[in-house]
Amino acid sequence: MANISFTKVNLPYGWLGNMAPSTITWNGKTWRTCEAVFQAMRFSNPEIQEIIRLEKSPMSCKMKSKKYKSEMTVEPMSKQDVQNMKTCLLLKFTQNPVLLQKLLLTKNHVLIEDIGSRKGERHLFWGMRNKGGLWEGKNILGKLLMEVREELKHNVS
Repeated sequence: MANISFTKVNLPYGWLGNMAPSTITWNGKTWRTCEAVFQAMRFSNPEIQEIIRLEKSPMSCKMKSKKYKSEMTVEPMSKQDVQNMKTCLLLKFTQNPVLLQKLLLTKNHVLIEDIGSRKGERHLFWGMRNKGGLWEGKNILGKLLMEVREELKHNVS
């Protein structure tokens, strides 16, 4: 079984990442990316959620979320944060049939968010880095993508 790693949106398999454009409906509103929904889920304040939703780019959503960090009701990298990520991925792939088909075409390959040289524990939590031919990190995003793929494969069959 081969690995499929993904990094930037414009590179192969970049559509797997949260920064990739993928219209999602959540809480009755349309969002531009999975990242925007994920960041908004960290807050219970609808005004902050709306500020995040209206940002044009996924990176802006992330930065806006950091600005309001003291008002987060979901701790980053917590059990609830991981569950929220899975919910975002389910929304992304169930609401975007083309992306679902692409996900299913990854078959049983191991999916890895390649964080490259990015530093910080949060990066090694969500993804992995290749060091001398060996992958290090928890790859929670990759694992969630594989879980979602497995669950949705059974719904499509």
